[in-house]
Amino acid sequence: MRQDSEDTIKIIVPCGSLGAGVREEEVARGFRLGAQAIATDAGSTDSGAAYLAMGKSKNSRGAVKRDLRILMTAQAEHGVPLIVGTCGQAGGDLNLAWTRDIVLEVARELGLAPRIALIHCEQDKATLKRLNGEGRITPLPPLGDLQDETVDQCEHIVAALGVEPFVEALDQGADIILAGRATDTAVIAAFPIWKGAPWGPAWHAGKIAECGVQCAENSTGGAGVLLCIDSAGFEVEPLDPGNRCTPNSVSGHMLYENTDPFRLTEPGGILNVTDAEYRSVDERRVRVTGSRWENQPYTMKLEGAAAGAYQTIMLVGIQDPDVLEDIDGFHDRLLAALNERTRQCIPEDELGEFHISLRMYGWNAVTGVTPPPGTATPPELGMLFVATAATQDLANTIAHACNPYFFHYPSIMGKELPSYGFAFSPADIPCGRIYEFKLNHVVQLDDPFELVTTEWVGVGDANESEEKARA
Repeated sequence: MRQDSEDTIKIIVPCGSLGAGVREEEVARGFRLGAQAIATDAGSTDSGAAYLAMGKSKNSRGAVKRDLRILMTAQAEHGVPLIVGTCGQAGGDLNLAWTRDIVLEVARELGLAPRIALIHCEQDKATLKRLNGEGRITPLPPLGDLQDETVDQCEHIVAALGVEPFVEALDQGADIILAGRATDTAVIAAFPIWKGAPWGPAWHAGKIAECGVQCAENSTGGAGVLLCIDSAGFEVEPLDPGNRCTPNSVSGHMLYENTDPFRLTEPGGILNVTDAEYRSVDERRVRVTGSRWENQPYTMKLEGAAAGAYQTIMLVGIQDPDVLEDIDGFHDRLLAALNERTRQCIPEDELGEFHISLRMYGWNAVTGVTPPPGTATPPELGMLFVATAATQDLANTIAHACNPYFFHYPSIMGKELPSYGFAFSPADIPCGRIYEFKLNHVVQLDDPFELVTTEWVGVGDANESEEKARA
């Protein structure tokens, strides 16, 4: 039997990322168990820099709208806060506006009028240059000192939020909080901290539940979890009654995206779980005690994404025994031949700076490291051609020039020409621009709100704006 005290704070974390598939029956179960808030992450840097640079979401609009409809219905019915962080995958202003528009659309369809706080953390380049000039921005490995030119190269730059802006929005009576880029943990830790929970258990609970059911024994058994935080620790359980948390599954999540399984750096401090104890309460729930919060000078992590050159790819499958017998040698010979053919076919003044790579899937495409001697020969190989150039037309032209060699180049010269199995026709696939993170730095702040602004939106406000725009 559950023994909850009056000061226990209960939060539904309905999924690992908004749009991944909230389960309505799990949310209902969380409220039957007394949930007081809903908190969920909506993105990360996991899928690369394109989503910040382009202001786009990885998840489809339909999937995000479906999840929001379930959560907003529950929020309105139970009168609890709904907190969403890293909106639109990357948390830039475009990503945040995209999520805002979906929320307002759902609100109108459901006849709701929530008070919505939009927490912005996209950064002005001039401000960052000033802070950098004051020596307040430092790099994270492996990057070096930040240069103004690097700031200028970025399409969008965000600063990862801590709990303070969420707490302020809750103080101001927000029904729904939509935040830009935030640490996954802060999105969940904010509500219990606002309710007066100790920071150690609150931050630790947020870390464990950041990916929803991933902290359970069966990481695909359901979508969400329920957190119960009190003055001494917290409990976590899956919202799917057929799943369970164990001390191993819960403690193991401290290893996720963290170089130190005992210390997690967040804005304003470090979560220290060196002395944490994990024990089963029953067959489904785990209780955690001993978490500590250590205050530190306030910092926010900066993420900046830049647009780069253009790429075109081609893909073949290879079962030729000569190739499989000497994969590394074949790679080097073919790559040299492709570079030489490109220079022969395209005038130098048109070609400019370019790059060709071959990635041998089934051998070493992920690491690029030559396998140790004695590694077994694979039964087949997937070879990916990647041409990178200043324009899409030029990347396409390079692929066209290389096409005959890529499909027919022999591993042993003088033998009958092979034909490799091309996966697509046309063989060349334009991929558009490539994107990369240029900023991986930390900015030191005296005020947690120095780089943050909060905007308040209501359904009526949005309708008035639309009417003015049409007029």
